[in-house]
Amino acid sequence: IGATVIDSLDTLYLMELKEEFQEAKAWVEESFHLNVSGEASLFEVNIRYIGGLLSAFYLTGEEVFRIKAIRLGEKLLPAFNTPTGIPKGVVSFKSGSWGWATAGSSSILAEFGSLHLEFLHLTELSGNQVFAEKVRNIRKVLRKIEKPFGLYPNFLSPVSGNWVQHHVSVGGLGDSFYEYLIKSWLMSGKTDMEAKNMYYEALEAIETYLLNVSPGGLTYIAEWRGGILDHKMGHLACFSGGMIALGAEDAKEEKRAHYRELAAQITKTCHESYARSDTKLGPEAFWFNSGREAIATQLSESYYILRPEVVESYMYLWRQTHNPIYREWGWEVVLVSLGEILSDRSWFLRDPRRVQ
Repeated sequence: IGATVIDSLDTLYLMELKEEFQEAKAWVEESFHLNVSGEASLFEVNIRYIGGLLSAFYLTGEEVFRIKAIRLGEKLLPAFNTPTGIPKGVVSFKSGSWGWATAGSSSILAEFGSLHLEFLHLTELSGNQVFAEKVRNIRKVLRKIEKPFGLYPNFLSPVSGNWVQHHVSVGGLGDSFYEYLIKSWLMSGKTDMEAKNMYYEALEAIETYLLNVSPGGLTYIAEWRGGILDHKMGHLACFSGGMIALGAEDAKEEKRAHYRELAAQITKTCHESYARSDTKLGPEAFWFNSGREAIATQLSESYYILRPEVVESYMYLWRQTHNPIYREWGWEVVLVSLGEILSDRSWFLRDPRRVQ
């Protein structure tokens, strides 16, 4: 309950929606109780609740956010009680026990790999080293385990510490693991060499084994199933253009320009998935096969649920290049999402209120 309230705290504050922020803060103080029963996703609780509370604390200094974040973090610790220390995906707040992730007997890379940022801050704000120890152990396990061609499969057994199947994706199930590596490097003030090395090593493997260019010239990151490629990208994978742009600055000098161009090409491909759809909104997944490129070929993938990854990459590329095309593409998404059709958007580009 209240995930949207907490996840929106920093946005409300930054947008100076003072009345709404105070209302949300009051809800956290008075109604966000941690003595609840039921099960919850370790991943979702971390990124939405703990992440939201931490952001609100750092923006405002209000103790209520720090205290609630730490207490909630403590409630997640039983999920790590496995033979390997790799957490399971579901924690029971009633019993303090842990349960299997939705993949059966597996933990999911994007879930247990997306705890590092928040848990280091929980240690910093509480003085309790247990949070940092838990996520550092995850890194230790991942560094030690053999990886097929340097790739990270999406499913890992928290009991044996072995990969359960060799499915690799930069989209769903894998995505934020890679994002947290480069952001851990940046958040550490560029001192977390382990995160930096893991990120660039993973990126090199992705480029070697997953990266493709279609006959029509579109660059995309395929999915890998035991050595066989599925020539598709999920919408979730479209964050990778922004991630690669973000990490380009700290790559080896001879690779920086290459990564910037790669980021631009992947982002262009994701834009094409929008431009080639009937509604001009991107599908959940798009394929490159049978002469069709950046198109959803299955009804089960032909839907749009307000995912932010494509626009996120537009933002990163705009910040890095100041090429106005990324603002134009972003504004197109806004207009189409609102059901508006305008033939001339030049007024927006001249508007002094536009994003700088």
